[in-house]
Amino acid sequence: MSQEFILEMKDIVKEFPGVKALKGVELKVRPGTVHTLMGENGAGKSTLMKCLIGIYKQTSGQIVFDGKEVNFQSTLQAMNAGISMIHQELSPVPERSVCENVWMGREPRKGICVDHKKMRTECFKLFEKLGLDLDPDEKMGNLTVAKMQMVEIAKAVSYDSKIVIMDEPTSALTEGEVEHLFRIIEELKSRDVAIIYISHKMAEIFQISDDITVYRDGEYITTKPAEELTTDEVVSLMVGREVTEMFPKVECEIGETILKVENLSSGTAFQNVSFELHRGEILGFSGLVGAGRTEIVETIFGVRRKTGGTIYKDGKELNIKSAEDAISNGIALLTEDRRENGIVGLLSIKENVGLANLKRYGFPLNHKKMNQDGNKYKEMLSIKAPSLETPVMNLSGGNQQKVLVGRWLLTNPDILIVDEPTRGIDVGAKAEIHSIITKLAGEGKAIIMISSEMPEVMGMSDRVLIMHEGRQTGILNRDEATSELIMQYATMEPQDQNDK
Repeated sequence: MSQEFILEMKDIVKEFPGVKALKGVELKVRPGTVHTLMGENGAGKSTLMKCLIGIYKQTSGQIVFDGKEVNFQSTLQAMNAGISMIHQELSPVPERSVCENVWMGREPRKGICVDHKKMRTECFKLFEKLGLDLDPDEKMGNLTVAKMQMVEIAKAVSYDSKIVIMDEPTSALTEGEVEHLFRIIEELKSRDVAIIYISHKMAEIFQISDDITVYRDGEYITTKPAEELTTDEVVSLMVGREVTEMFPKVECEIGETILKVENLSSGTAFQNVSFELHRGEILGFSGLVGAGRTEIVETIFGVRRKTGGTIYKDGKELNIKSAEDAISNGIALLTEDRRENGIVGLLSIKENVGLANLKRYGFPLNHKKMNQDGNKYKEMLSIKAPSLETPVMNLSGGNQQKVLVGRWLLTNPDILIVDEPTRGIDVGAKAEIHSIITKLAGEGKAIIMISSEMPEVMGMSDRVLIMHEGRQTGILNRDEATSELIMQYATMEPQDQNDK
């Protein structure tokens, strides 16, 4: 084999019961480059990487790494050989320290005991080398999702890998943290490390990619130098069609006030937030990571304790102390982290759809009724799956998100809160989710949408509420919301706003 490539994957086939996920695909990666994998969710990108690092065993095909044919039996075997992966869905051990999470399974030892002093010293060196402001002794569960992501990146780098796979590494990072990650990537490239990069954010892909490979429906489409492609060409190759309606927001009648929030606070997470939400309206929540957006909707939904303020629905004061209270008052929340507190991966599509509404099916469960509901939302939301019995963990990210939308629609909410509804899903599925949200608003549902993607906030919202470090800094109408103005409010202190 030519040493031009550090990795060659040839004719890889992967079959699951009832599904052929990979249909003879290929991948060739050069050392010291960023090789981006593009494709809609379900195209086979993550499945291919799982075959590479030993999570899955390919049905057929050949993997050649560093000049030798390999078939890893576990991720540990792959990491020890020089291939590490940062997964899109984080899986930290929250009760252990940052340091213990980085070195888990390969702790330095002094005899039979773990050498904690050496482990901390190595951790400090690693973080210093990467320029990361992290405390090795901090409990992992106390970190933000963004900082957990940086720990995962540090862990992958610590293996001195020849290939580092990054699956949606910037999904929870701020702009500054993304730039920091890109500096780390450049440092790795300079040491001849290859980066296999999976992302749906076009701007960053063209900023860092050397080569781009596109997959569609489990098939290999093409590989080209990034400089030879445009965004429109990549999207067209990914979906096999042109996506013209990325943000299909239509002007629909905005009705009366359905939700009124006055001076809402929750400890140090956020203080004195006030707004009104109308029927048929999409109210966008914008702000940098850590601004308090998620905490606001968690408080409205009853999963976070309110320490001040009042919530009214249709003019009546609500006293919501649990998610069950919120659901009974016609409020639904599609959470930010679908894996952690959304889907139940081992359960089927129909079981996941019915999960927030089990009283509907009686005891014992009325499976005929569950099937009817499952079929209704599978069809309505175009969920791609062999059957209603398919475990949700086997679906693509976009289809998992649709299952969760179906779950909450089944509760017949008046108010639907969606937190990062398109995070980690492909461009085609994003357009479908946007279309669903717009249709619901057109039917008179009131929508609160949290998003860290500026084009999404501006393209979908009737108004945008902006937060900065737990404080509300402004509300902008659709016609006055520019990316510059939103960012200005997202970085300003409340008193700055009063001075304007």
